[in-house]
Amino acid sequence: MTLPLILLPGMMCDGRLFSPQIAAFGAEREILTPGLAGAETVASLAQGVLAQAPERFALAGLSMGGIVAMEVLRQAPERVAGLALLDTNPLAETDEVKARRAPQMEKAANGRLASVMRDEMKPNYLAPGEGRAAVLDLCMEMALDLGPEAFLRQSRALRDRPDQTDTLRRFGGPTLVLCGAQDALCPVARHELMAALIPGARLVVIEGAGHLPVLEKPEETNAALRRWLMEVDGAPHADR
Repeated sequence: MTLPLILLPGMMCDGRLFSPQIAAFGAEREILTPGLAGAETVASLAQGVLAQAPERFALAGLSMGGIVAMEVLRQAPERVAGLALLDTNPLAETDEVKARRAPQMEKAANGRLASVMRDEMKPNYLAPGEGRAAVLDLCMEMALDLGPEAFLRQSRALRDRPDQTDTLRRFGGPTLVLCGAQDALCPVARHELMAALIPGARLVVIEGAGHLPVLEKPEETNAALRRWLMEVDGAPHADR
């Protein structure tokens, strides 16, 4: 049985983030890419995803999308047939990161979203390499299309998010934990933690990629996702 796939994008991104994955898998299964800019709590964003989702689905999220995916799993574990967590973080936000958010939010609210993205966020996204400029340009385009109000809502949601380690411990379905080896925002150690929490999870670290391996190294990322999707499609109902 080929299950629908929900792809949840990172902060200030939309479905374009997953263009290589949609191209690779869209002919064989239904793919949904819900936006994550319509509410300012992770719980409300997850409720919005579930409201438009099929009854049962494979779920993948990158960065903020992974944070929302974990909340979807917490709210409706019986509907999640398999989970892929990409370049994300299961922990609540630290005080240090919270302190950095306030000035960013003030700048965005005062018409300086482009400078926040250019100077404070985009430099941390990617590993050095060919194609980096094009990916950064796409990130800026997505961010400016979403606009400052989305930035403020998403910043609040991330700032106030819950710890999800217990949620991950309870999941028994096929799970992929994947990240770029050079991810400066969500380092490899966070992914080792998530993989250790989830029984049977598979950890994949993509060399030559930073925070966005879906765009930086799409072939390697798609190979890992394809293997995971085969496991999801063939797995019995595995909730615990």
